[in-house]
Amino acid sequence: MSSPVGYGGWTSTGTILVLFILLVIITRTFV
Repeated sequence: MSSPVGYGGWTSTGTILVLFILLVIITRTFV
């Protein structure tokens, strides 16, 4: 727990990246 901010940053970035990829896949599937 020396750098919880960095860990949280990585977690947020990973979550946003996954959501973005899912959005792109869904968009390409419907379009």
